[in-house]
Amino acid sequence: MREELLSPDQEPQEIEVEIGLRPRTLEEFVGQEELKGHLRVMLSAAREREQASDHFLFAGPPGLGKTTLAHIVANEMESELHITSGPALERAGDLAAILTKLEPGDVLFIDEIHRLSRAVEEVLYPAMEDFELDIILGKGPAARSIRLELPNFTLVGATTRTGLITGPLRDRFGLTARLDYYEPDDLRAIVERAATILGVRIDSKGATEIARRSRGTPRIGNRLLRQVRDFAQIERPESNGSINQDIANDGLAFFGVDTLGLDKATRAILNSLCTRFNGGPVGLKTLAISVSEPDDTVEDVYEPFLIQQGLLIRTPKGRTATPAAFTHLGLDPPKHNTGSLFEE
Repeated sequence: MREELLSPDQEPQEIEVEIGLRPRTLEEFVGQEELKGHLRVMLSAAREREQASDHFLFAGPPGLGKTTLAHIVANEMESELHITSGPALERAGDLAAILTKLEPGDVLFIDEIHRLSRAVEEVLYPAMEDFELDIILGKGPAARSIRLELPNFTLVGATTRTGLITGPLRDRFGLTARLDYYEPDDLRAIVERAATILGVRIDSKGATEIARRSRGTPRIGNRLLRQVRDFAQIERPESNGSINQDIANDGLAFFGVDTLGLDKATRAILNSLCTRFNGGPVGLKTLAISVSEPDDTVEDVYEPFLIQQGLLIRTPKGRTATPAAFTHLGLDPPKHNTGSLFEE
């Protein structure tokens, strides 16, 4: 059995396209070389022993390949993949129903695992460590506990908030790995591979331009490629659907993606910080309200890339824009802000 739950920022059509673009093996997966090496060793050893692999926890911002790696683990182990998410497992019985359906060697993927309730997490401990499931029968003084044996399975967890995972749960994973933002060369290879699958003709400079503005994220790179493909088809019919650097530049500008890869929403956050709050410092909730975004979306989705690019920093007093942020927006940085950038 295989269940797929949509992440909140993706439409069903986007999920279908991304499934088609996903690499299926470690050899096809581009980037994250150190993590790939660790997985290659652990999965190969498990196959030779004819046992289920150890449990894996993948952490990092959205769109870097955590779900794809869960598919790869299942494919490499020639196992069935079962997919669910932390918010979907509201009660201990929800998790027990999934665990009792697993076959030996199956892979269970829990997305946003940091959002598991404490009751569900308590059920997961013996399941991960001893492959046993505790079930309470009855209520009150007549209640009794029975323990069911589970087949050996591999749990793959994904999280964007490692700090919210409890120590006992984190310690039960055999490998905890953080996915980093991708280098431009890796992203170019990912864009070129996706173009081949989608049947889009793209030259090296066009792929490089899209990769450069993908914010280090394969999901964004694939989305920008599809947008530029549509732009070339409708707005540049003379190109016969081919993408070069000029068409990539025009298409990305048409969809509001600037030279650093900032889209409308990300620029709105930076613009609000620089113009409404004079560069900060300003609290996360206030900044999120000013752009009508949930504060966790601002913190998890938009801020990491802004910080990585040196456009925003977090201080004890709040979020502060760097001089580079003002320069990127074509503004003059306020003089008072320069001294507060590195407050401890």
